[in-house]
Amino acid sequence: MSQTVHSSGDHQPDENRRDFLTLATTAVGVVGTGVALWPFVDSMNPSKDVLALASVEVNLANIPVGQAVKVMWRGKPVFIRHRTEREINEANEVALNELVDPQADDARVEKKEWLIVVGVCTHLGCIPMGTATGEARGDYDGWYCPCHGSHYDTSGRIRRGPAPKNLEVPTYTFLTDTTVRIG
Repeated sequence: MSQTVHSSGDHQPDENRRDFLTLATTAVGVVGTGVALWPFVDSMNPSKDVLALASVEVNLANIPVGQAVKVMWRGKPVFIRHRTEREINEANEVALNELVDPQADDARVEKKEWLIVVGVCTHLGCIPMGTATGEARGDYDGWYCPCHGSHYDTSGRIRRGPAPKNLEVPTYTFLTDTTVRIG
């Protein structure tokens, strides 16, 4: 029996071809896996209607001084009040030690004439009254939740009743003097 000895140079084309096939197969497998998984990964992104609710822009030019409007943001009402000088002064004159949830008025507003709060009572999630003209505004001229008697002042702070916290201030940005983006 004779043995044939091959030099290492004889296997070079086979090894290069094998390396290329391994690399090509791996690349096709990675791309194929990515293509197969993309619909699943993409389904985790929020839908367009959810993205649309993520923020809302409000034109403030139509809100006269002393009036408030209710807009919807993320399925919750948001109260925007164009405060009068009297309301601003009342909010600033309150001693913080008198408040259930102490918070200075200037910590709750970006521009003193505009108060923007989520219109959900912090007691049991009711929607307080005081946004529409003629609605009861409570003992502190802010908002009143008739369900359990929570009274909020002109800064949306709880003053009387079972609510444990002030009305929440959402994230907002003034885009112009007359336009605000909530969210």
